[in-house]
Amino acid sequence: MISKSPPLCMCPAGWKLLAMLALVLAVMVWYSISREDRYIELFYFPIPEKKEPCFRGEAERKASKIFGNHSRDQPLFLQLKDYFWVKTPSAYELPYGTKGSEDLLLRVLAITSYSIPESIQSLECRRCVVVGNGHRLRNSSLGDTIDKYDVVIRLNNAPVSGYEDDVGSKTTMRLFYPESAHFDPKVENNPDTLLVLVAFKAMDFHWIETILSDKKRVRKGFWKQPPLIWDVNPKQIRILNPFFMEIAADKLLSLPMRKIKQVMMKPTTGLLAITLALHLCDLVHIAGFGYPDAYNKKQTIHYYEQITLKSMAVSGPAYEPNETDGSWGPDNQRDAGRERGTGAQKWLMVESFRVRTGTEASRHSSQHLLYLAT
Repeated sequence: MISKSPPLCMCPAGWKLLAMLALVLAVMVWYSISREDRYIELFYFPIPEKKEPCFRGEAERKASKIFGNHSRDQPLFLQLKDYFWVKTPSAYELPYGTKGSEDLLLRVLAITSYSIPESIQSLECRRCVVVGNGHRLRNSSLGDTIDKYDVVIRLNNAPVSGYEDDVGSKTTMRLFYPESAHFDPKVENNPDTLLVLVAFKAMDFHWIETILSDKKRVRKGFWKQPPLIWDVNPKQIRILNPFFMEIAADKLLSLPMRKIKQVMMKPTTGLLAITLALHLCDLVHIAGFGYPDAYNKKQTIHYYEQITLKSMAVSGPAYEPNETDGSWGPDNQRDAGRERGTGAQKWLMVESFRVRTGTEASRHSSQHLLYLAT
């Protein structure tokens, strides 16, 4: 006779055990997607080859659901006149304001520019793409499609030469900070590319001033040595308005504007570029964002180099990923993510690269999913 197994006990103790296991699993899943170095996750879906219609003000309307009623009157770039006769000083220090750095900033603004090219200003509807540095761009064949956008925004020192088939060759703007500046800006940019300095600290202003005015170079105060010789036209340089850092930190990530335990928490360059694009453009698409899955230790992080999650772990705390765009950043960023608590979660869904917002989203193969944990 074959003995039958006893039925599974569904007594109260059994239910409690199952509930506890489910809770632990839920917490593990939540943590894996909400930690600071994964607050942006993009699931690959090809950019549509057919040019999509552009509707004036579309991105602004959708962005208002995320950022609230912020004014588009804010200039993209800092202007000398706004600081020479300033009546209301900034409330925050860098990177969220200019408090304490005004004199240095005045000298920088006197030798740089602030205008947006007329070719962009005159567009009836601005179609923009923010190009990240992620591995998923490799062999994507998106180059020609990316180059068709009115505005192409790139990040840090990500190369174009040799990768044109996948990432294109057009660069309208490139956001950078001293440590992420390419040593030869003429190689990876177009003659009319706007090089947009994202200032995280006063030394960033000092660096650009010494470079453009050919003064004694600054060697200290950086987590990585920036270029000491940088052959660039000063009229290509723009200074990003800290307003965008502020609203990205406040509205998207709920970060404090002041230091906590000597750590200044801040958005990454990629998230900042998306925030800027939503302010400037009518249609915003993104490409090349996201990290490899945690279990895939051998897949490279960037489309242009061989650094993997495994090699990053071996390298120790000297290097930390710039979570949004896959570039390297200051080693306090992951600690900053641990210091801050978690609040309400916001989702920014990009379906066929068209920005729309919602309270929840599913991981569907026909959608780009951009997750912002706050």
